Amino acid sequence: MNSHELHEAEHSAEHGAADPSMARVSLTTLIIAVLVALASVSGHRAHTEELLAQAKASDQWSFYQAKAIRGHASDMFKDLYSVISATDPKKAAELQEKAKTKAEGYEKDKKEIEEKAHELEKERDTAQHEADRFDLGELLLEVGLVMTSLTLLTKQKKFWLLGGLLAVAGVAVAATGFFVH
Repeated sequence: MNSHELHEAEHSAEHGAADPSMARVSLTTLIIAVLVALASVSGHRAHTEELLAQAKASDQWSFYQAKAIRGHASDMFKDLYSVISATDPKKAAELQEKAKTKAEGYEKDKKEIEEKAHELEKERDTAQHEADRFDLGELLLEVGLVMTSLTLLTKQKKFWLLGGLLAVAGVAVAATGFFVH
């Protein structure tokens, strides 16, 4: 909860104490302010998960690239050993076979690394969808908070009802963030 929201909640409590008919509005405003804080924290956590998954996926792709470079180098040595005249043909054949085996191993490693990178990208995308839900829920709750606060200034219940509806919608949208898979 930022300082502006805290100030609004304090202001609502003061109005509720001064005018008993506004006590319900003040309580609603306080509840919405707490819900804003919960949605905000949930959104921040989801964004953190998103960033961590992206960093891990980037690391995997870098690892993939390193294996590809090593694989190309092994292929190059394998080809080189097949065209040069060696003073020890048996040793050259051994080196050529070793380079071939390494190149095949790098190719296998690349496939595993690529699968892991795609898995991490899916985790990132899921976290992004969660964060989007929490952010939208937070936005609706924020607008609901402002609307209920307007009730205290204008004494018109339509703002309280509209703020309550927006808050309910915000909670519903934010709650869907927990069910994103």
